[in-house]
Order: sequence, then C-alpha cells, then structure tokens
Amino acid sequence: MRSRYTAFAVGDRAHLARSWHPRTRPDQIDVDDGTSWRGLVIEHAAEDGDAAVVVFRASWRQHGVDGELHERSRFARRGGRWVYVDGDVG
Repeated sequence: MRSRYTAFAVGDRAHLARSWHPRTRPDQIDVDDGTSWRGLVIEHAAEDGDAAVVVFRASWRQHGVDGELHERSRFARRGGRWVYVDGDVG
C-alpha cells in the first residue's frame, strides 16, 4: 500500500501498473500532476492467505483545496507479490 501511495505521489505510472492486478488494471492509469499527496494513515490491515485488506486515509491538496481519500482496498498475492485488486471509497 505504501509503495502505491508513493507511486501516486511521484507520478510513477509504471509502478502502479506493475502493482495492479491484471484483471482489474485499467488500460490507462491517470495520475493528476496537479494533486499534491500530503500523507498516508493506515487504519487497518489484515491478511488471510493470498488475500489482504488495507483501510487507509490519504490526504491531498489540489488547486488550493485540501481533501482526503478514505478507502478499503483489496489485495491479492500473485507470484509472491501483493497486487491491488480494487477498493471501496467511503
């Protein structure tokens, strides 16, 4: 999760693509250069075999406006690596 947050923060589309499950990865990964990611707080993480859930809050600033993303993300282990499957924003 932390590496994906950092990839969003620095605009590393290649890392985002590598760390996204091929079944759910979009054809085009958009990273808004006008967004400044300000911090990440992991609220909960749980692993069950080859599946994991991470609940986090990520704060951002975009065009002078502050905001926060709150998400429950699902991950799967593929080839010994964790990849992002999908998430529920709330």
